[in-house]
Amino acid sequence: MALLRTVGVAIPIPEPYGAELQRRRESFGDPLALKIPSHITLVPPTVVDAADLPGVLDHLAEVAGTVEGFRIRLRGTGTFRPVSPVVFVSVVEGISPCGLLQEKLRRAPLERELVFPYHPHVTVAHNLDDVTLDRAFKELAGFHAAFDADGFSLYEHGSDGVWRPQRTFGLI
Repeated sequence: MALLRTVGVAIPIPEPYGAELQRRRESFGDPLALKIPSHITLVPPTVVDAADLPGVLDHLAEVAGTVEGFRIRLRGTGTFRPVSPVVFVSVVEGISPCGLLQEKLRRAPLERELVFPYHPHVTVAHNLDDVTLDRAFKELAGFHAAFDADGFSLYEHGSDGVWRPQRTFGLI
């Protein structure tokens, strides 16, 4: 029987911004706040056979070696409502590089169809009531941060529901 693991690939939000957004997510009562580090998703949760992980790591290293680092700027909030009950901090600079990077990463062995079109963002409230989602949208409307995206991380979803970074891959 195959040992399956759920992995994802994301750009971690550096400090102090990552911890701040995670604290804010927790303040809205989001039960996933302490289980998911602040990030910009590149490859959503994907089930892989543990025996295929070396190939996944090789693929990630290969892609990282072909992509230059880029600037990311976060500003304001957005939402996917009514399609999905999500409030996020918007990526306003670095959208195209994120899109190109995720396209390269979502090839074999991480090839998969997306449920929604790719839209880089940082989730700050998910699956909460409308009043709380409205509050998150308003309270973080003035948020802004800028940083260099110089790499991405492979995360694994633990049996305890926590997403943990397993390895970081530096961009050129």
